[in-house]
Amino acid sequence: MSEVQGVIAAAVTPRGREGDVDFGATFELIDYLGAARVRGIALFTAAGEFPALVPAERSRLLYLAVKRSRVPVLAGVGSATLDLSIALARAARDAGAAALLLPPPHFFRYTQDEIREFYLQFAAQVGPGADILLSHTPSFTTGLEIETAAGLLSTGLFAGIEDASGDLGFFSSLKAAAGALPVLVGSDAIFTRARAAGAAGVVSPVACAAPELLVALDRAICAGDHGTTGRLDGMLQEFAGWMDQFPQPVAVKTATALRGVKTGPAPVPLPPAGQKKLDEFREWFQAWLPLVKRLDAHA
Repeated sequence: MSEVQGVIAAAVTPRGREGDVDFGATFELIDYLGAARVRGIALFTAAGEFPALVPAERSRLLYLAVKRSRVPVLAGVGSATLDLSIALARAARDAGAAALLLPPPHFFRYTQDEIREFYLQFAAQVGPGADILLSHTPSFTTGLEIETAAGLLSTGLFAGIEDASGDLGFFSSLKAAAGALPVLVGSDAIFTRARAAGAAGVVSPVACAAPELLVALDRAICAGDHGTTGRLDGMLQEFAGWMDQFPQPVAVKTATALRGVKTGPAPVPLPPAGQKKLDEFREWFQAWLPLVKRLDAHA
């Protein structure tokens, strides 16, 4: 798990006009993120719209991405069922994914006992050879309670956990419960404080569109440069504030496209007021981007 740390970009999944995966654009995105010196790339997180992709697309894209990428690739293996998550996990393991990100099954709500059994059955059936990270994504799936996460981590079957709750208090409790196991933060909004409090790294949607910012911020946090950290965190909070005004992952896909990578259409059409707001975001991002590019020049 030593390679799963620092800034891990939660990549969007470029799509064609008819919703099919755009493999060429995905390779361009992987190259761009690797050149920006992120420590890893996470495919099929919420930012990657994983519920919209069929299993064959996910398995093929992951196989090719691992071959293409110069940095470790993490694979989200979330789905609606245990059987499908196991199949995705086996394919990701065999393709060479650095780790598996496993949220609870999506769509329906489950009890903590049901979630616990889901994870235990998953680990037993996937078998050895893959680092499994629990993924706490309460905005999209049933959330993990601290006791549930701590109990699962204590089994030795799981390599760590990603917390995308955006709740610093929950993160702190989770960090204490995890002991020596790594805890990644999956929320850009609390990244700076969580990293300073011991997070092993971040699974960041913003890093897909502005990797220079997250890399520079992580470097400043680790160096104890409080002045630079505060300035860069202010820039990150600006982007995070825009993200909150749109459905996931509209803002990140739009910004990534403005970096020159084809990303395809938004998952759902925006109403006129939302489209107007998105046009405002585009103007803001294009004015903000030169500041981000200068961070890379000073690296």
